[in-house]
Amino acid sequence: MTLFIQQLFDGLALGGVYCLAAIGLTLIFGVLRIPNLAHGALYMLGAYVTYFFLVTVGVPYVAAIGLAAVVLALIGVLLERLVFHPLRNAPHTHHMIAAVGAMFFFQAVAQALWGADFRRMDSPISGSVTIFGAQISWQRIVIVGTAVIVLALLTWFIKRSIHGQTIEAIEQDRTGSSLVGISPSRVSMLTFGLAAALATVAAGLVAPINLLSPTMGDALSLKVFAIIILGGLGSLPGAVVGGFALALAEVMTSTYVSAAAGEGIAFVVIVLVLAIRPTGLFARAVQR
Repeated sequence: MTLFIQQLFDGLALGGVYCLAAIGLTLIFGVLRIPNLAHGALYMLGAYVTYFFLVTVGVPYVAAIGLAAVVLALIGVLLERLVFHPLRNAPHTHHMIAAVGAMFFFQAVAQALWGADFRRMDSPISGSVTIFGAQISWQRIVIVGTAVIVLALLTWFIKRSIHGQTIEAIEQDRTGSSLVGISPSRVSMLTFGLAAALATVAAGLVAPINLLSPTMGDALSLKVFAIIILGGLGSLPGAVVGGFALALAEVMTSTYVSAAAGEGIAFVVIVLVLAIRPTGLFARAVQR
């Protein structure tokens, strides 16, 4: 029972990270109808920028994540303007090729600035708490709590704020939104900035637990795509449910079966969902 509680909290913490990253990718797909293959690289860059502010500059942990989120939001806007906006009328294969190029570029930048070796960011949140006999680190509790708070704020932003409602309007009907004065170009910039900021928050939260490397975003990209396929392309509730479901399945499989099986669970999810319900669990009709 103690082991199960331990793995449950590990899964919830990992699920919080997956949700924050998957929601950003879901927003981009909902607005632009393209999969941003460079999303994992933005996550990686967010971790390194958080490391820079925390270790090199010496700002507090929370401020480091906040500053890194602002920097990556600006990088996300530049990525949309310089890479994706010029290809807005091109076939989707051009977007994917450009995204792969951006991914390799970001990895090369990270390697040039911080090197190819693994780096560790010490957790400023030490200690643990005992829950039903299991030792749960405060870092994981902070990850779960922060993910819940950010998801709640994001829900309010999407549903209640003017800018958030423009994102939802573009997702539902791009042509109709343009006719009533909503600028798809500005919404695309906002979406990329928001997605990059969410990925940075996720990376900053999990960086003290995992090692940093220029290729750390590659594995996340696979997991995030499995999540949005499971939840349904363009569905925010699907990204949340899929994120926690995949994380719990991954952790439990690694514990009770094998580590290799845990790493491969994302492939199993993709194959099963595409075979049984290709539209995902929370699919909805979206106008182009």
